[in-house]
Amino acid sequence: MEQNSPIKIFSGTASVYLAEKIARSFGTQLGSTQLLHFSDGEFQPSYLESVRGCTVFIVQSTFPPAENLLELLLMIDAAKRASAKTVVAVIPYFGFARQDRKDRPRSSIGAKLVANLLTAAGVDRVMTMDLHADQLQGFFDVPVDHLYASSIFVPYINSLQLDDLVIAAPDMGGSKRANAYSRFLKTEMVICYKLRKKANSIAEFKVIGDVKDKNIVIVDDMIDTAGTITIAANMMMEEGAKSVRVVATHPVLSGPAYERIENSQITEVIVTDTIPLKQQSAKIKVLTIADLFADTINKVYNYQSISGNFIF
Repeated sequence: MEQNSPIKIFSGTASVYLAEKIARSFGTQLGSTQLLHFSDGEFQPSYLESVRGCTVFIVQSTFPPAENLLELLLMIDAAKRASAKTVVAVIPYFGFARQDRKDRPRSSIGAKLVANLLTAAGVDRVMTMDLHADQLQGFFDVPVDHLYASSIFVPYINSLQLDDLVIAAPDMGGSKRANAYSRFLKTEMVICYKLRKKANSIAEFKVIGDVKDKNIVIVDDMIDTAGTITIAANMMMEEGAKSVRVVATHPVLSGPAYERIENSQITEVIVTDTIPLKQQSAKIKVLTIADLFADTINKVYNYQSISGNFIF
């Protein structure tokens, strides 16, 4: 990237709500695009303004349906074919990230395939947030700017001024993330042990650690069906916790998630706007990541370090 190359920010259709806030925070307007639909469902994105010689940032989370990912790939391809100097895919929520390893015979590694597709489409850089596993960055042969929602969540947690605060990991895999929060906030930590027999189904669940008379904050990267967090919250309340809150970056919230959250003993679920909510809930609070991404875009464009955007 060269500093004197014009910068333009565009959005896929799934993330316009967020891209508009990012562009506004950056101090520019969202670029103009068009999505042509054929009668059979096929679609073709195009740019309604010149991107020749520009540094192009394309904002699109790749949550289902898969057309969101395909649209991003086609937009990258269109920008390269229109002679954009550099194309950066801004993917606040990186879909298929849970498929990061071959955990059963004859299965795909979807995250690696998506990384290959982005590279094949011509992307020069990827910007994302709270990947399901940090090592996914190694799937790419282009630079990856991996942001963390902790810089948004921690100030909010501090603003609650909770006494006897304890950070909880929803499972063993989330212990590293929870430990980082715990060390920074100087609190105790507990871990939830869960055994799955199949996807989205928990066979056994235990809380390891003392939660009695504590205000618990469960930290996770995403909430899908909300089975784990609601079971954990209800169990912690039964064991004498004062309150249970959840912070999770990506509100996937599929299936019975909203109903489970409403019927649980969770006080509040704090998420970001990487994925739009399907419905509103009094228990769900959304914090925007627009300013963080706008600042990171500015720093990347101007060859500045982005490490100042990380609090741990």
